[in-house]
Amino acid sequence: MKKAGNLGSLFIGYGMILLSGCIEPFDTSYVDFESALVIDATITDEPKHQEIYISRTYEFEADGPTGESGARVKVLTGNGNAYDFTEGEAGTYVSNQLFSAEPNLDYTLEITTKDGRQYASHTVQMAGKSSIDSLYAVRMLNDFGEDGMGVFVDGSSSGDDPGYYQYEYEETYKVVAPMFRDEDLIVVDQSPPLPPILEFGPRSPDEFVCYPSHRSTNLLLNDTEDLGIDRFENYNVRFINSEDYILSYRYSILVKQYVHSQTAYRFYETLKNFATSESLFSETQPGYLIGNIISQKDRNEKVLGYFDVASVDEKRIFFNYVDFFPGESLPPYVSPCEIIAPLRGFLIDQVRYNLVKYVKDYDGENLYRPGPYIVVDRVCGDCTVLGPSEAPEFWID
Repeated sequence: MKKAGNLGSLFIGYGMILLSGCIEPFDTSYVDFESALVIDATITDEPKHQEIYISRTYEFEADGPTGESGARVKVLTGNGNAYDFTEGEAGTYVSNQLFSAEPNLDYTLEITTKDGRQYASHTVQMAGKSSIDSLYAVRMLNDFGEDGMGVFVDGSSSGDDPGYYQYEYEETYKVVAPMFRDEDLIVVDQSPPLPPILEFGPRSPDEFVCYPSHRSTNLLLNDTEDLGIDRFENYNVRFINSEDYILSYRYSILVKQYVHSQTAYRFYETLKNFATSESLFSETQPGYLIGNIISQKDRNEKVLGYFDVASVDEKRIFFNYVDFFPGESLPPYVSPCEIIAPLRGFLIDQVRYNLVKYVKDYDGENLYRPGPYIVVDRVCGDCTVLGPSEAPEFWID
């Protein structure tokens, strides 16, 4: 699982921006955009093939970060071990061997890009052992008075000092297509000049129930400095509005708790403040955020990112909508599922490109431009638009 709030997406160069509101829109160009290396590197005490992601800053008009390919990546330890990494997807480097970070051991990251530039991190150690003591869900009202489900963590870390925590989650939920039918329309092409025709065929039962998953994308941080201890309760890691369709049947969430050093935590805290700045022209302007990775040739070169060693703990919970909303109507589906009856010519194209799903034959209902069959948007009759139909291995009904 990649780090929440991927650094390549949070560090951006200012490009062309279009602002609009109560004044005339205007363009602002930043012609001194500087490409900088972005390194997203946290190894953990999980026994696995560790991952490091390297990219570059990008301008506002760009689609997103581009992986930095062709680099040589290595993690060195204080006891003489060296772990080499090999590039998989562009910019993603995976350790050649499975390993887990150990406490009280120094770690250093070394990177050489394809153009020969060398970078190295400061030496870091694991801050403490992470423990999720409890993960639970509660029906609640949030600060805006919205009804929904809150997911909470009670956690701790080893040692007597305050703890500095970061969270990631992956949520998976059961979706049932509300207008699934056993049969569907199929376009059959005839020999020219005969036009294509519509026939009926069986619909895959896999389109009825699906299990989409989504990962957190923002930085979720918590510390116990004000408590003076390394234990806390009731940290709200996720809130889901009761009107969100993902709650409709069965919901599961896997939460990971990382324990960082105070220095690493301050870096992520500052990064989060930059990323959530409400206004480009706020009093505090995002600038160069100094991490712990530097160029070995040019100490003035901007290198963005942080190398850290973190302990991780994780827990998963499941709950059903009826457990917390007994007798209440299900949340509205992701689509309003409005029925339509297109004329045959339009319908053939919509069926051919899998844009709609058959509901029933047209029976005289007062619909706009009635055609021979009533259909709905594909997502209403085929949940695979949202996610896979096969339940994941961890799923428990």
